[in-house]
Amino acid sequence: MTVLTSIGAFIVALGVLIVVHEYGHYIVARLCGVKVLRFSVGFGRALYARRIGSDQTEWVIAAVPFGGYVKMLDEREGPVAPHERERAFNRKSVWRRSAIVVAGPLFNFILAVLIYAGLFMYGLPEARPVLATPPAGTIAAATGIANGDTVTSINGEPVATWSDARWQMLQAALQRQSVRLETIDERNHISVSTIDLREFPASEVDGDVMGRIGLRLYRPTLPAVIERVIAGAPAEKAGLRAGDRVVSADGKPIATWDEFVTAVRAKPGTPITLVVERAGATTTLQVASDPKTRIIGAVARQSDEYMAKMFVRIHYGPLDSLWRGVAKTADISVFSLKMLGLMVIGQVSWRNLSGPVTIADVAGQAALMGLTYYIGVIALLSVSLGVLNLLPIPLLDGGHLMYYAIELAKGKPVSERAMELGQRVGLALLLVMMAFAFYNDLNRLLTG
Repeated sequence: MTVLTSIGAFIVALGVLIVVHEYGHYIVARLCGVKVLRFSVGFGRALYARRIGSDQTEWVIAAVPFGGYVKMLDEREGPVAPHERERAFNRKSVWRRSAIVVAGPLFNFILAVLIYAGLFMYGLPEARPVLATPPAGTIAAATGIANGDTVTSINGEPVATWSDARWQMLQAALQRQSVRLETIDERNHISVSTIDLREFPASEVDGDVMGRIGLRLYRPTLPAVIERVIAGAPAEKAGLRAGDRVVSADGKPIATWDEFVTAVRAKPGTPITLVVERAGATTTLQVASDPKTRIIGAVARQSDEYMAKMFVRIHYGPLDSLWRGVAKTADISVFSLKMLGLMVIGQVSWRNLSGPVTIADVAGQAALMGLTYYIGVIALLSVSLGVLNLLPIPLLDGGHLMYYAIELAKGKPVSERAMELGQRVGLALLLVMMAFAFYNDLNRLLTG
């Protein structure tokens, strides 16, 4: 994966999210009779500007891409002509001002719902929830789960994919609940077991929850033959090609794909010497995995029988997909708020905050995997942006809503002095969060 891919994927994703968010403010402001002076994607010096419409709204693309804003006519920010005072933002009722402010995050949630609904309609090939034998000493080791057992339901909720199972177990671990796990083996024998997560440490929810519980995805033996390499990935740069059979890694014989993966992951970022069989001859080359992800971007050759056993593609109708999109967006929003709450009280590490470098890395990896995975990441980021903006922190949309709630309770607007103090506190909080995020990014880059 190239740096340019990550930067490009990040800019496109961020641009989409900013435009959608600010357009929410813009369209509702217009509906509420407020004059919009400027619609800006980014901050700072304008790289592009054009005035459009009867109000001559200025549409701007600015130099600093981390955000955007909609500037509305407001008597608190400058003189307003008498004939336009009724179109000033500050002259509108508290309910209309609240609607304008909440529209930005709301449009982010709507975007996520529509993307998820589209993905549910399209259907993605996902891993079936087929389990491997739990490692000794894990919570799931006492359940009797064996290689090839398939999860059919968790706490009575049907489970069709590995991601469904992981999501339900993650929420159960966060809420410290006991889980009723129903599985079926290869002879169609149904088993029910209980996994007690009431003592599961909240500090471990931010990691590989399934692995810590002992629930691992079953992987049948595959030959070490490459089906394809991802464009721009280390495998392609090293000269690996589709159809190559890996014979050895650093002199150690390789017979299965798992052995190949283990050899690559054992030396993150360090070149390893591969001997591959290609068109009846052997070739020696060197490849180094990505130091952060420990992958080289090579995909195993999988038989039709393997694909049918391990993967499933589920489609839903339009209405069902829309409802599932709403439910998924709501679930992610609630989960994000719970995680933020646990961070605040110190039960979950602040290392989970991600900055632009990590987001760009994730966006770049998703873009290389394919368009559907990339727009799925955009949906997730859109939910995160919506949740973040609704936090009751001055400078954010949630902070303005907090002021309006106080105004409704008191019967008069919050004083200028109180708003000024709130802005300073909000700025300090945002700077602290940004500092944590950038530190985490730097830490991930240095330590992998």
